[in-house]
Amino acid sequence: MLAKTPPMGFNTWNTFGSQISDKLVMECADVMKDSGLLDVGYRYLVIDDCWSEKLRDPETHRLVASHEKFPRGMRFIADYVHERGLLFGIYSCDGVRTCGDYPGSFDHEFLDAQTFAEWGVDFLKYDNCYRPGSADQKMLYARMGMALRATGRDILFSACNWGQEESWRWIRSTGAHMYRSTGDIFDNAESYRGIVRSQTGHLCASAPGCFNDLDMLTVGMFGKGLVGTTGCTGADYRSQFSLWCMFSAPLMLGCDIRNINPSIYALITNRALIAIDQDEEARPPIFLGGGEDSIVCLKFLKGGAYALGLFNFGEEDRELHALFEDAGLPFASGYGLRLRDVFTGEDVGRYSEYFRVKVPAHDCRVYRAALEKA
Repeated sequence: MLAKTPPMGFNTWNTFGSQISDKLVMECADVMKDSGLLDVGYRYLVIDDCWSEKLRDPETHRLVASHEKFPRGMRFIADYVHERGLLFGIYSCDGVRTCGDYPGSFDHEFLDAQTFAEWGVDFLKYDNCYRPGSADQKMLYARMGMALRATGRDILFSACNWGQEESWRWIRSTGAHMYRSTGDIFDNAESYRGIVRSQTGHLCASAPGCFNDLDMLTVGMFGKGLVGTTGCTGADYRSQFSLWCMFSAPLMLGCDIRNINPSIYALITNRALIAIDQDEEARPPIFLGGGEDSIVCLKFLKGGAYALGLFNFGEEDRELHALFEDAGLPFASGYGLRLRDVFTGEDVGRYSEYFRVKVPAHDCRVYRAALEKA
């Protein structure tokens, strides 16, 4: 089964956009292997839009890799990625053209899927631009899902339709393994918070085999790259990464992984946080309160464990609290929660009935919790 847990990897778009090449992809593959990113679960290296020639081969009608960007072809790149223990991903679109105005897969789905399989592709991001108005969107995603299966190769299907037509209600039926249900992310606090707010009511549709994709992470971009805008603080990046983990979202890095500062590297390789994201039960969190500028939630994990997250979106430090009654744990039960800080590893004690903690502006507190009898 593909996507038993949320897929993890790196996508070229956020930082590099159309400025991609075989040299860049090879450098990123080397970094993913040598830096330890692969060791903690980042397996997929995905080339996004703008990788092909502007026109298909006139005789075979197949997609052709850009001769300038990828002169040795995509099979060479796939082999290079595979030799480093990684999995290789590529991009296409359900329309006549991709979002970057390159050939899309509309009416070429089975041919393109077979081409991708022959190249050694393991992951397809499938976008939603230039789709003919007469074409049914649900059918087009199902058609590519069928085409990928027809190849006989395991290719993870990443459906990117931005949440149109309430896609969380039907996208799983198309064979997709993850699905974008939001617009594009940008590197600022308002963008990632808006995405989070838009998905709190839809997480029940995300489960093993098909995960709600909140878009590629901007963690570590600091305003650089294609979607770089104002950038974020380290506190914002901690909150973004932690929320993706609490929501069981795919963890697709979008920063320049060749130049990650130590604090960001420590964050994206934090095994305690990644374990929350990769929990095999993939349950959505219970929301315990908060307001316009905060989120407090508790997530059931396998083996009787829990994760508790408190997120302060405000401009000032503030105390946030979790009432355990709202998660099904009343005082009369005789149980409390013993909390361990996922960032420091510190045992912060046992709490019954409620927990209160000061959270810095834009930051978060996240704990792994265990039931404990009084």
